[in-house]
Amino acid sequence: MNSSPSSAAIIAGAGMGHRLGADIPKALIQLDGITLVERAFAALSKVVDEIVITAPAGYEEEFQRIVGESAKVITGGVLRSDSVNLALNALSPSVKYVLVHDAARALATEDLAFRVLQELKSGASAVIPAVNVVDTIKEVDRDGFVRSTPDRAALRAIQTPQGFEVSVLRRAHEASADATDDAALVEALGIKVKTIAGEARAMKITNPEDLAVALTHLRNLDSQLRVGVGTDAHAFSSDPNRQLWLGGILWSDVVGVDGHSDGDVAAHAICDALFSATGLGDLGSNFGTADPKYAGASGVTLLQETLARITAAGYAIQNVAVQIVCNKPKIGSRRSEAIAALSQALGGAPVSVTATSTDGLGFTGEGKGISAIATALVQKSK
Repeated sequence: MNSSPSSAAIIAGAGMGHRLGADIPKALIQLDGITLVERAFAALSKVVDEIVITAPAGYEEEFQRIVGESAKVITGGVLRSDSVNLALNALSPSVKYVLVHDAARALATEDLAFRVLQELKSGASAVIPAVNVVDTIKEVDRDGFVRSTPDRAALRAIQTPQGFEVSVLRRAHEASADATDDAALVEALGIKVKTIAGEARAMKITNPEDLAVALTHLRNLDSQLRVGVGTDAHAFSSDPNRQLWLGGILWSDVVGVDGHSDGDVAAHAICDALFSATGLGDLGSNFGTADPKYAGASGVTLLQETLARITAAGYAIQNVAVQIVCNKPKIGSRRSEAIAALSQALGGAPVSVTATSTDGLGFTGEGKGISAIATALVQKSK
């Protein structure tokens, strides 16, 4: 940290994660393997000179281990305003500008923090990120009846980090009671608060479903993830000695299906889905019947070869799901075996296996064969 810092950030992380179904501080909940407080710290540390983090009593050492010596961890208060006051008192005397940030808004970018700080350095006393309100907002009385409908064109949803001149924020906290929004305390002093454009990924993580939404921002679904669908079907063989391979495992009590390879429809459908997702052709163009190399090849072998090809093209498997359609064999009793075999063939990728019949309809319902449909989610390497 700078020996004479002029800018600082306060990360409010003293809240517990009860609404997320956790018995630990919310800031210690992991998002894709990294705690919320660590993500917030990583973004802010690139912008300000020093950082103070508030932690619940008893968790100070754990917070400190996460951020090392690059931030000061203090015990937070009962109320959010108590925590911010304690953190303000822990700032270096030379600090002129402070950003107050919620650890729960862990995906706010360093660019957002930088823009807030630049507005302060350009003369603003208080700066807050804001996004347009897209839903109609109703003011409701205590009995649940609508009192009024504000014009949403003038409404904004406010995010953090919020930036202030330190002297202004100190005055605001000294003059007012608790508030969930520091800018509201500054407004009460009659000081103008400037808004700048916020960002969708600066969302607040409060409920379990918020974690799923946060992951979509983290993994940049729009540009990085691809989805593919694949199907396969084979008829049962007239050869009583034909082995049945399905889901990467041998079913010794059922006659196998005819096919160029081992006829594993689950494995083949997954291969087809992976090629579809990556744009690398399909099962036939990659493992065609004209190629003697794949005559009699096992489904596991084709999965391994498929994995090698999509990996070489810069893709990684995020998830695979396959549904097997048949009257026999009964999949449920060996579902876990099939999942393990398919996942192992795909380098440990997550795999789910489901099964269904067709109530006597079609060739599978009539017991003439087996089919499968698979979906694959892959991510393009950056």
